[in-house]
Amino acid sequence: MSSKHAARFKLPPGLLPVLKQTGFNCLPAAFVVAGARALSAAGGMNIGIVCIALAALLSIPFVYVGRIVYRTRSYKRRAAAMGAVMPPERVGKRIGNLDLLQEGIEAFRHGYLGDGFWGGLEEYGPLHTVSLLWEPLYLTTDANVLKTILATDFPIFDKGEDFRETVHSVLGVGVFNADGEMWKFHRTMTRPYFTRDRISHFEMFDRHADLAIKKMKERFRGGHALDFQDLVSRFTLDSATEFLFGQCVHSLKTDLPYAYNDPVAALVVRTPSAADRFTEAFLKAQAALAMRLRMGWVWRFSELTKDASAEAMKEVDAYLQPIMEEAIRKNRSHIGKSGGAGKDQDAEDSETLLDHLVKLTDDPVVLHDETLNILIAGRDTTAATLTFAVYLLCMNPEVFKRLRAEVLEHIGPTQMPSFDDIRTMKYLRAVINETLRLYPVVPFNVRVPNKDTTFPNPDPTKPRVFVPANVAVSYSVFMMHRRKDYWGPDAAYYDPDRWLDERLNKYFTANPFIFLPFNAGPRICLGQQFAYNEMSFFLIRLLQNFSQMELDLSAQPPEARPPPEWAGAEGQKGAEKIFPKAHLTLYVHGGLWVKMTEAERDV
Repeated sequence: MSSKHAARFKLPPGLLPVLKQTGFNCLPAAFVVAGARALSAAGGMNIGIVCIALAALLSIPFVYVGRIVYRTRSYKRRAAAMGAVMPPERVGKRIGNLDLLQEGIEAFRHGYLGDGFWGGLEEYGPLHTVSLLWEPLYLTTDANVLKTILATDFPIFDKGEDFRETVHSVLGVGVFNADGEMWKFHRTMTRPYFTRDRISHFEMFDRHADLAIKKMKERFRGGHALDFQDLVSRFTLDSATEFLFGQCVHSLKTDLPYAYNDPVAALVVRTPSAADRFTEAFLKAQAALAMRLRMGWVWRFSELTKDASAEAMKEVDAYLQPIMEEAIRKNRSHIGKSGGAGKDQDAEDSETLLDHLVKLTDDPVVLHDETLNILIAGRDTTAATLTFAVYLLCMNPEVFKRLRAEVLEHIGPTQMPSFDDIRTMKYLRAVINETLRLYPVVPFNVRVPNKDTTFPNPDPTKPRVFVPANVAVSYSVFMMHRRKDYWGPDAAYYDPDRWLDERLNKYFTANPFIFLPFNAGPRICLGQQFAYNEMSFFLIRLLQNFSQMELDLSAQPPEARPPPEWAGAEGQKGAEKIFPKAHLTLYVHGGLWVKMTEAERDV
C-alpha cells in the first residue's frame, strides 16, 4: 500500500477532532486564567488559585450555554430576515436529548427501520428538527424538500465536512464522499463508461448466474436450506469485480454456509477463502460507518484510541492494492509502446472500468477510493434488492406465479434474456420497482447546506422553512416511500400492480420525486440501468429454473427473527418474517434462508 494511502489510517479518526474541540471548549477557561493573572500582576490583587480554578471551570459550561443561546437567537433572526420560519422541534425528556440519542442507537441495533430518531414524524410532521447533545439536526421525508436538496438547489447542498470525516476511513475521497470540484472530477471520470452500451453485460451475468443456480440446485437436492442473501451477494460481487477490474473474486466457487440448525453445519469445517475474508471485511467496514452515522458527533469519543474500520480495511486493501498497481503498470506500458496514445478517453469495448480510469489518473489513492465506492454501489445495492425481491416473492406466491408466467411467455424456459426482452416485461419491472419502494437500498441519507437557505413548507399555507448553513439535513427515502398521502391508503403493503394500474398516474406520474431508490438530480446513480439489467437477468434465470420458492423460517437464526411486538403493526412491518437492517445499505439480519423446487423440463 502506498504511504500516501496508508496515512489515512495512521491516527484514530476520533482523536484529532476531539482534541480540536476540547481545545476550543477550553478557550474560555484559558482566558479566565490569563485575565486573573493579568489583574493580579497589574493591580497587585491576590486572587487565590482555588478561585481561579473554579472560575475557569465554570466558564466552560457558561460560555457553551451562551453559544447555544446565541445560535438559537441567530437562527430566528436570520429566518425572519429571509421571511421564513423555524421548523417544529422535537424535544426529549433528558438533558441534551440524551434519551432520544439512546433511543436512536437502540433502534439501530434492535428496532425496525425508521424507529428511533424518526419516531417523531407523526407528531412533528415530515420536516422537523431534533437536537442531539445540543447539535441541531433536520429530519425530513417531504418530497418537495428532497427535490430542493437533490435537484432544484443542488449546488447549495453538500455531503458536508462532518460526513466526509465520518466515512473517510472507508470511502476516502471517492464519489460518494466528495463535494464540489472533487465530485465533478469523479463524476466526469466515470460517466462516459456508464453511458455506453456495455451496461448490458448479459454474457457476464449469464456466466455468474449459471454458477449461482448450479450451487442452489446442489443445496436444494440435498434437502438443505440456502441463504439466498449470501448467494446473491456472491453473484453481484463476482459480477462487480469482473466489471470493474477484469479480475473476478470468484466468491461463488467457495463453499456456501449451512443453516445454524442443519446437522451438516457441525460436520463441515469451512476455511474462509480470500473471497470470504474480503466480503466479511467489506461488511465490517460498512457496519463501522453505519454506527458512526447513527451516533452523530459522539462517535469520535468511541474511537479515540482505535479506528473501528482499520482491521477490516486492511483486508479490503490487501485485495484491491495489487489490482490497482497492475492496472497502472499496464497503462504505463501501453503508453510507452504507443507513444502516448493511451490517454484516449473513449473506452474500448473490451476494457474494464479500471482500465478506463487509469487513462485519466494514475493516483493510487483516487483509483482505490473511486473503485471501492463503485464496488459498494455495484455489489451491495443490487444484492439487497434481489434479496428483498425473493423474500417478497416467497411471501406472495400469487405474485411469484404471475411473474414466472410472464418469464416463460416472453423468454421461454431456457433461453438467455436479451436487453430488448427485459424491456417488454412490464410485470417484472413492476415487481422490482415495488421492492425498491418498500426496501430502497439506501434508506437514510444526509446533506448539509453551505449557506443559509429555505425549504418549501410541508404546509403550503405557511412561509418557507429556514435552514441554517452547516446544519445537517437527514432524509429518509425509506419512510417517504411508505407515506399514505404519496402512495395511497395501501402504501404500507406490497402490491406490484400499483405500477401498472391507475395508481401509477395518480401518485408517481404526478410527483416523480416520491420514488427515489437511485437518488435524483446531478447525483443520480450512473449505474441505474446496469442495476436494472442485472436484477432483471438474475430474476429471469431464477424463475426459469425454479417453479416454487418458500422461506425456511426454522433456519433463520433465533437472534435474527422479528420480535413479537412487530406483529401488531400495520403493513409490511406487521408481516415481516425476517429482520431488515441497514448499514450504508439494506440487508437481512442473519440471512434469507429459503428452499426452492426445481422446474420440470421437457425431455
